Amino acid sequence: MRSAVDDLLSILDLEPLEHNLFRGMSPQAGWQRVFGGQVIGQALVAASRTVPEDRPVHSLHGYFMRPGDPAVPIIYEVDRIRDGGSFTTRRVVAIQHGHAIFSMSASFQVVEGGLEHQVDMPDVPMPEDLPSEAELKEKFLAVAPESVRKYWERDRPIELRPVDLTHYFSRNKLTPAQNVWVRASAPLPDDSRIHSCVLAYASDMTLLDTSLFAHGTSVFDPKLQVASLDHAMWFHRPFRADEWLLYVEDSPSASGARGFTRGALYDRAGRLVASVAQEGLIRVRSNK
Repeated sequence: MRSAVDDLLSILDLEPLEHNLFRGMSPQAGWQRVFGGQVIGQALVAASRTVPEDRPVHSLHGYFMRPGDPAVPIIYEVDRIRDGGSFTTRRVVAIQHGHAIFSMSASFQVVEGGLEHQVDMPDVPMPEDLPSEAELKEKFLAVAPESVRKYWERDRPIELRPVDLTHYFSRNKLTPAQNVWVRASAPLPDDSRIHSCVLAYASDMTLLDTSLFAHGTSVFDPKLQVASLDHAMWFHRPFRADEWLLYVEDSPSASGARGFTRGALYDRAGRLVASVAQEGLIRVRSNK
C-alpha cells in the first residue's frame, strides 16, 4: 500500500517537458486549491534540476499570485538567470490556465566553510515525550471541533507533534508563538535535494495559524479568508527531513489584512538548519 510520503515523492518528481520546462501534478484530496507548500516544493525541484548537484540550495523567495487549481497540471518554467563561480541563481514561474500562480527566485551555492554562530534552540520536550498523532487522535479528536478533526484524521506525509495543544481547543487570545516537532512520516531517499524540497513543502504548515493565536481564531474559521502571500526560506546546515526538526514560530505583527510569521528549524542536536519568513492574507469576510 502506498504511503502519504510515497504520494509526496511522486508529486515532487516533476515530468520534464522541454529544456527548462517541467510539469507537476496535484493530489486529488478534495482541496479547493493547491497547498502552498506543494507549489514551493515543486518549484524548488524544477530549479534544482537545472543546477549542478554539488550546489545545494541556500535560499528561496516566492510570491503566491493566484490560487492553484488541483484539477489540472502546473507548468514550471525555469529561467537560468546566472551561473557564477560560487553561486547559481534561478527564477521559476508556475503557470496554470495561461497565468502565473507563483513565482520564486532560488540561489544555490558550492559548499564552503566560514564563520559559525547561531541562536540557541529553546528548551522544550523531545518528540518522544509528546503525544503521537495516533494518541492525539484517540484522546482528543472526539471532542475537537469538526474542522480540526478532519485536518488531523487525514493520512499526511508530514507528522506534527505540537509542544502545546492549547490553541487547538481554545478560542482565547493567546501569545502568537508555538513550537512544533515536524518530520516526514516515512523514510526518504538519501538525496539531500529531496530533503530540501520536502522541508520546503513542510515549511508552509502551521505558520499562518501562529499569526491568528493573538486573535483567538484559526485558519479553519469560516469568517476569515486566509492564504499565503509570500514565503522565504534560508537553508543553513545539512539535515534530514525524515528526522525530527523543531519548528519554532512567532508572529511579530498583523496589520493591513496581513499576518507576518517567522520560523526557525532546529535538529535534535540543537543545530539551526533553516529559517523561514512568511506573510499571509488574513481578511475578515463581510457579513453582507
